Amino acid sequence: PYACGWWYRKVFTAPPAVAGDGHFSLYFGGINYRGEIWLNGHQIGDLSTVAGAYRTYTFDITEFIHPGGENILAVKTTAPTEKDLGINWVDWNPCPPDKEMGLWGAVDLVQTGAVTVHSPLVVTHFPGANLALADLTVYAELHNATGATVKGIVSGTAVGIHFQQPIELAPHEDRTVVFDAKDLPELRVRDPKLWWPFQMGDPHLERVTVAFSTEGHVTDEQGAEFGIREITSELTSNGSRLFRVNGKPILIRGAGWSSDLMLRSDESRLRDQFRLVRDMRLNTIRLEGKLETDQFFHLADEQGILVMLGWCCCDHWEHWKDWTPEDLQIAKASLRSQMLRLRHHASLLVWLNGSDNPPPPDVERAYLQVEADSHWPNPTLSSATEKQTTVIGETGVKMTGPYDYVAPSYWYAGLRFGGASGFNTETSPGPAIPSLASRRKFLSDPEAWPPSSNWNLHNGGGDFVNLKVLGQAMEAIYAKPVSAAQYERIAQTMEYDSERAMFEAYAKNKYSSTGVIQWMLNNAWPSMIWHLFDYYLDTGGGYFGAKKACEPIHIQYAYDDRSVVAVNSTYAPVTGLHATVHVHNLAWKELYGTEATVNLAADSVERIATIPESLYSGAERLFIIDLTLTGPNGNPVSRNFFWVPGTSTTFDWEKSDYTHTPAARHEDLTALANLPPAQLDSQAELESTVNGRELRVRLTNHSQVLAFQVRAAVRTASGDLIAPVLWSDNWIEL
Repeated sequence: PYACGWWYRKVFTAPPAVAGDGHFSLYFGGINYRGEIWLNGHQIGDLSTVAGAYRTYTFDITEFIHPGGENILAVKTTAPTEKDLGINWVDWNPCPPDKEMGLWGAVDLVQTGAVTVHSPLVVTHFPGANLALADLTVYAELHNATGATVKGIVSGTAVGIHFQQPIELAPHEDRTVVFDAKDLPELRVRDPKLWWPFQMGDPHLERVTVAFSTEGHVTDEQGAEFGIREITSELTSNGSRLFRVNGKPILIRGAGWSSDLMLRSDESRLRDQFRLVRDMRLNTIRLEGKLETDQFFHLADEQGILVMLGWCCCDHWEHWKDWTPEDLQIAKASLRSQMLRLRHHASLLVWLNGSDNPPPPDVERAYLQVEADSHWPNPTLSSATEKQTTVIGETGVKMTGPYDYVAPSYWYAGLRFGGASGFNTETSPGPAIPSLASRRKFLSDPEAWPPSSNWNLHNGGGDFVNLKVLGQAMEAIYAKPVSAAQYERIAQTMEYDSERAMFEAYAKNKYSSTGVIQWMLNNAWPSMIWHLFDYYLDTGGGYFGAKKACEPIHIQYAYDDRSVVAVNSTYAPVTGLHATVHVHNLAWKELYGTEATVNLAADSVERIATIPESLYSGAERLFIIDLTLTGPNGNPVSRNFFWVPGTSTTFDWEKSDYTHTPAARHEDLTALANLPPAQLDSQAELESTVNGRELRVRLTNHSQVLAFQVRAAVRTASGDLIAPVLWSDNWIEL
């Protein structure tokens, strides 16, 4: 299918030529995969020169364009084959049948003078122990579009500082121009306003502009936003990759991004997704391939969200033994294009030259040379795995999964697998069942039980084509569902419990654990697996479990040592907190209680109490652990609620594979599936605020039984979805 390719054609009127600005270029921001390009009947690109999904292209069309007149641009695109470095989808969702063939980036007509400027970059280095002094280095790329030598001045401004230098360019020469604080003391900035991830401070952005002028005429000028910030990384004493922003350590807590299945771009939807990321208090998004639009990276800069990015796994990108010399050249050109396009963004954390595998030495050296030549300013890793290379060496990260359901205690017990040690670049408890309101939007039988083949189409690929691991665990731990509604409810509770435990375990163990990336954040299409919010931006149990775990000041229970700890994820000390710990049985008889005053250092973890081991050896099979943390004024800071089995799941570690570690014996939480109904009253008040419409919901439990995993949702009168909605908390207990 689609062997014939896509054609694009556009008739346009070009602006008239202006004295000194008579050079015209066409810029293509993304063509998948090969292209043939004609302007006014003249071929300016062919299948040998236009190849590579992640390359960008600039064509000088001065001799072919009709300034001030009508022009015809025609582009033919050809789909990638399995032997091409195209855009791939792995097992997240189906690949579109046209394999994303076509123009996925912008097409721009550019008019300049003789010399063009592109890709300005500002790099920050703090020479001292504090952040009061920042050395800036400015880079820009120049191109002489003429066949004659051109003399002129390169000048620019950044942070209110002006800089310039004379330069002479040979015919058709490309050159990188550099302005360095060592040579230009004015680029040493005192008391700068810094860019921080939003949880660490203000993501303040500055602007740099660079221009070239000759004989008093500016031939071209380019600008870019940047942040004064320095990102570094190091290996900790246990070999974990620790990242620092402006010298301060940061526990990476993020999730994996998926572009839309058809690569559609919607700025409003994109902004909504970034709002959801910040609402969960995640600090990082990982892109595996899918190098996204300029607007994505602008929002990441603006919102203070870090971005991990690099090449994809599981297809020709990692089939290096099958590469031809042309493949290596396409890969290098693709990398250079993306380095120059993205390098100025403040949000970029690290580049990965491979995903599931590191490149062989010859490819890795070629990549590193491109990164050095393009002055990539951030750390680089050879892959998302622990596999070492002879070139870069240790990565300090792991990619051990799991990708399917595991019980909450796994994240504390499985330290040499996917549990909370080191930096796990891909992991999750797997399935994420959308709500009925969402399922109505993509299924003809959203309430079918058992799930139909329509449902199964929206599972994953490979080893994730069914949800049997979740189903078996659900039946053993809670109950065998008898309806789609019960299945959804229990599945979302299981997701809440395990997602919360995953993020909490990594927080408790910082900085022997240094990062965790939930696989995944979102979906390319409506899916039953791997998301924290679904395709329609609806939020379920996993979303609120992650949000709870990532509270700035947080109280939590640890499954490994029965401890209660407080986590300060801010960079300021917090004193005078008051913690209360209550342990009940299911009949709400208190079995244990304690309280304590808590003082937290900046970015710290503090043990508050340890629940007695003797409690677990008694007759009780299930414990309800209710934790609260209040401020000096008595206002709540954090509340957390756990349902803990007397005997935790035991795992069959010998049978671990990349999908998950199976349970040798499941925990028993069946009593929770048979709770008597609670009598709840709700009151809602809707008001208009500066942030839009705000709904305040007050819930009251009038009964003598626990109201477990209560969920509030906003729907239309007919029960249809309204999303996204940002709740302060959800999936709660009273």
